[in-house]
Formats: sequence, C-alpha cells, structure tokens
Amino acid sequence: MIPSLTTAQMIEVDRAMIEDCHIELIQMMENAGRNFAELARRQMGGAVKGHSVAVLCGNGNNGGGGMTAARHLHNWGANVIVALTKSADEFRGVSAHQLDILKRMNIPIVDSASLPPTFELILDAIIGYSLSGSPRGAAADLINWANKQTAPILALDTPSGLDPNDGKTYEPTIRATATLTLALPKQGLLNPNSAPYVGELYLADISVPPELYARMGISVPPLFIESVLIRVKA
Repeated sequence: MIPSLTTAQMIEVDRAMIEDCHIELIQMMENAGRNFAELARRQMGGAVKGHSVAVLCGNGNNGGGGMTAARHLHNWGANVIVALTKSADEFRGVSAHQLDILKRMNIPIVDSASLPPTFELILDAIIGYSLSGSPRGAAADLINWANKQTAPILALDTPSGLDPNDGKTYEPTIRATATLTLALPKQGLLNPNSAPYVGELYLADISVPPELYARMGISVPPLFIESVLIRVKA
C-alpha cells in the first residue's frame, strides 16, 4: 500500500526537503517537470516530435513545474505553447526563473484569451495543492477552455480545482485523462468521487529521501525501483 498525504503533511515534506535535506525547490521542480514531460511522451505513444501541446501554467510552484515540462517537450521536438494565468511581472522566485528560461528559448507564451483552438495534448499546471476555493479569473478561464477541448488532459500533482485533502471539486475543475501526483498521493485524489476528474493516477519520484518520511512517522516502502513513474490506479 502506498501512503497518502494531507496538504499539511505535503507542506512539511516541502519544508523538510529544503531546510533539513538541502534539496532545493528548483531541484524538486526539475524532477517534477521532467517526469510530467515523460508522462506526456508516454501519452503520445512514446514520441512527441511534431505534436502540438498546450501547457497551462499558474504563477506558483505548480506552474513552474509545468514550464519545466514545456521546456523538455520543446527539446524533444514538440510544438509547445505555454498559456499563463498571470502577467510575467507577477511571477516570483523559481517560477519566474523557469519563465525566463522559456523566454530565452523563444517558446511561445500567451495569455488565456490567445490560445489557438486545437491541440493534441493539454497539460494542466494551473493550481497545485495550495488550492483555496474556486478558481477565478484567468485560471478559471483556462480550466473551462481545457474542459471544452477534445484533446487528452494531463494534470500535475492534482487537477486544478480539486481539493487535495478531501477530493471536493470546485467550479470549475479540470477533468483530467490522467494525473501525475508528486512525492506521495494526496488524500483527495483517492476519493472515489474524484475519479472522473483525476483519471488514471500516476506517482512521480521527486527525490524525497525515505528518512524524511520516517521522521514524520510515515512508513514508505521503496517505490521507484524500476521507474521514476508508477501507476497508482487506473
């Protein structure tokens, strides 16, 4: 059995990674984004070259992971467009750093109103486990836009609009084909009522040491022996 985490526990994991283990946020974000890109590659049959991908990014750490994935997909030959929920000057810290990289690579960056009409794959990195109430503004616009498309949607960590603690869905909430959660599954993703929004659930390795979980009183068996991505439930 794979343990699950509350939002409070995930906040403590992030704190302990940075303060106790000196594994910095940018390292975790790189792992998350690369694994998210790898799930996208698998979703597209093993190759992304020439395929169109929309990456929807908020201005928090979840969005930073999405932008990291966009970079890898671009490097692998995908036709990537990144849509932001905020203007570039509202990004801070590591997320601003990821956005600067995309600009230097000349990856197209647009706002929620400027997306082309069709894509072959959509990546949701709008809101992570810090969700507080219903998505608003450009975040809600991007969620509604994504849900109207016929392309599969992959969500990073949790579908935007879904409460990671209890699985409650706000209006609007992404209806994902698959969700790639990080470190350990969030409790709300395992609620049967959230299944239509989560889709297939995968877990990604972001290099959390087992000793960290042990200090929190959580017993975690070796999970990523054969792959950095494992499927938790269909």
